Amino acid sequence: MYLKVIVTPGARKERVEEKEDGSLFISVREPASGNHANTRVRELVALRLGVPASQVRILTGHHSRSKMLSITTP
Repeated sequence: MYLKVIVTPGARKERVEEKEDGSLFISVREPASGNHANTRVRELVALRLGVPASQVRILTGHHSRSKMLSITTP
């Protein structure tokens, strides 16, 4: 399964919003530096979908706000 995500790092409050097209807007408190925001995005998506964080991979957009995630299910 593929999921498009737009991330806002360094936000005051964490928030996950689903848009009509199925993409997610995610705000995380962690800074973008040191891969902290990407790690938290993977954790939040995993919690929302009920899968382990190890099954959520960032395919594109490692250094961008717009990301494409791959979620594998057993």
